[in-house]
Amino acid sequence: MHSQHTPAIDPVESARSFAVLAARLAANTRCYNVVVLDVRNISPVTDFFVIATGTSPRQMQSVCDDIEEMAQPLGHKPISRAGYGSDIWVLLDFVDVIIHVFSEGARQFYDLEYLWGDAKNLDWKDAKTERPSPRSSAP
Repeated sequence: MHSQHTPAIDPVESARSFAVLAARLAANTRCYNVVVLDVRNISPVTDFFVIATGTSPRQMQSVCDDIEEMAQPLGHKPISRAGYGSDIWVLLDFVDVIIHVFSEGARQFYDLEYLWGDAKNLDWKDAKTERPSPRSSAP
């Protein structure tokens, strides 16, 4: 008797792939200076930051809405959102990936790339990634 075994999804690879997809979506929706920081070895809270600069408060919120919509079928759901209605910073926290979309002035002021200077900058433009499989809720 053969049992069907579904291969386990590597949570780090799933998070990396999702961060890359989110970065590409942000870049394709008029965000600029998009970076993905790998903070796995230096942050106790998350694995990846996606940081982008938006062009207007409305565009910043739309990008975050689009990322959230893209994330749902992949099994990624934000545990919190912050900054909706703000004109400086919108944040989506997916636990293993945190999305930051800043205005240009706020991006320079908060300078997360400097604060997380030990983080590896992931080359998301050339990263080979397949659309991650939806997360399984089964153990």
